[in-house]
Amino acid sequence: VLGLAYFLVMDLSAFSYLLPAADWQPKGWNPPTEQTVKPGLISRHTVAVNEAMKTPQFWLLWVVLCFNVTAGIGVLGVAKTMLGEIFGPTLPSIVTPGFATTFVLMISVFNMLGRFFWSSLSDYLGRKTTYALYFLLGIPLYLSIPYFAHRESVAPSTFWLVAFYGASMLIFSMYGGGFATIPAYLADLFGTKYVGGIHGRLLTAWSTAGVIGPLVITTLRERSLHQAIGNVAAQVDPSAFADKFGAPLGQLERLVAAKTVTLPRLMEIAPPGTIDPSATLYNTTMVAMAVLLLIALVANTLVQPVDPRHHEQPET
Repeated sequence: VLGLAYFLVMDLSAFSYLLPAADWQPKGWNPPTEQTVKPGLISRHTVAVNEAMKTPQFWLLWVVLCFNVTAGIGVLGVAKTMLGEIFGPTLPSIVTPGFATTFVLMISVFNMLGRFFWSSLSDYLGRKTTYALYFLLGIPLYLSIPYFAHRESVAPSTFWLVAFYGASMLIFSMYGGGFATIPAYLADLFGTKYVGGIHGRLLTAWSTAGVIGPLVITTLRERSLHQAIGNVAAQVDPSAFADKFGAPLGQLERLVAAKTVTLPRLMEIAPPGTIDPSATLYNTTMVAMAVLLLIALVANTLVQPVDPRHHEQPET
């Protein structure tokens, strides 16, 4: 049913595209001239698809898009789980399954809104500046999540939940904005004539991020989980462990692999005052995502106008 609906919507949309008349222009609009165009990355020249791939600008934007999407798509897949593991144990009456479902819905809403807001803002700030904002805001936002998680584990409060919620929405608005802004960024650098083909090749960065993001998230979370279980197990009375799980503490790794020992079950026999480390399971993940955004920021900073030797020569 969904496939048929998508087919109809996409086909109707495709057939609805019409080219404007050759002499049409918006009412009251005057085309820019050499004197009125602001200096910067906006080019009035054209770069062919294959030639664009020979420029450092293409590969710098490839890194920019790949790492921006990796940071977003990696968290997107575990957002609901992350919310439950960080705030579920301390705020069970608020962080219910329905609350978590609404959280995921709001991620989609802000993803969509970000595509409108950030791409529109880029018309005024410029594409390079807008991408710099994504990263300059995104880095502290990703790093704030471990802080919110830590504060929630030691001093539970709805304030940290609200802060986490707000940071997440901003992150995903910029994730959507990154997708919406990149075609215009390409058009500014390489001209509009071949931007469709260039954009198609740049989307290999998205495909790569779709593999890297979830893999990084899963690997780092599993590593943090095993470390957390080991730390809690070291504080547990060995006899209580044996009574609870039917095996000595020395077989911890085997029991964890078999899913017999889990962090929530282990916390049931932990000494009083032991802090539940569930909220910290994504700390290394968020730091890793911030590092990726830092690399993307450097790549974006290095983007300069395309060398004229790559410009398509006008036909004579």
